[in-house]
Amino acid sequence: MVPLDNYYNVIEAGQRLRIHPETVKRLCRQGDIPAIKIHNTWLISGDILDNFAGTYVPRRGARKRLIN
Repeated sequence: MVPLDNYYNVIEAGQRLRIHPETVKRLCRQGDIPAIKIHNTWLISGDILDNFAGTYVPRRGARKRLIN
């Protein structure tokens, strides 16, 4: 069995990234955050979360289009 010491669930990842846990779930579903789903729980590796946290910029609302 794999030790789960270095894995985070969506609640812990959300606290680390300062975003809502549902947003973390959406990012996992979309493949933006590589994660493992076991039953109904997403598990994210600590190394992957650290890399993602360094590049992620949370934005609210729909993306704005560029006006030509």
